[in-house]
Amino acid sequence: MIIDEGILFRRAEEKDAGTLVALYDAAARWMNRSGIEQWKVGEKDQQHFRDRMRDGEVWIAADADGRVAGGYELWWSDEEAWGVQPPVAGYVHRLMVERETAPAGTGRRMLEHAERRIARTGRERARLDCVSTNPRLLAYYQGAGYRVVGEFPSKEGEDGRVYGVILLEKRLDQLTVV
Repeated sequence: MIIDEGILFRRAEEKDAGTLVALYDAAARWMNRSGIEQWKVGEKDQQHFRDRMRDGEVWIAADADGRVAGGYELWWSDEEAWGVQPPVAGYVHRLMVERETAPAGTGRRMLEHAERRIARTGRERARLDCVSTNPRLLAYYQGAGYRVVGEFPSKEGEDGRVYGVILLEKRLDQLTVV
């Protein structure tokens, strides 16, 4: 467990899969209410998160009282969006914040946690993508120090729909690893 400015981080375990589905669905509902077409309720099930735990890392963030504040996935490759790449980056996916209870700044704390985790492995870049039609999310990531490095116009979702994503990265070589 890692404590970062009042947020406790721990690796997700199989028993957390239901909590992660609830986080994802709550984020999808918030996006829909906010006019953001990106995630869909029911799109990710418990098996999805168990698979990510097996193939990469899934992290849970909790507040000082132990309530789940958010979660995210950390992958060590993302050939679907980035193609075959040398092992120089970690890929952040599904940054989910529990909007009803999370302390302010939880999303940024989770990004910073992911960046430190990536840097500890000796990789020099954090990468992520966001759907092309979500300018608010793009601005959020740019505000966190990510820069646009490309676009993948034809990513295919699990439901078969095709959409564009903007590829972003942040260099971590100046990051202090604790």
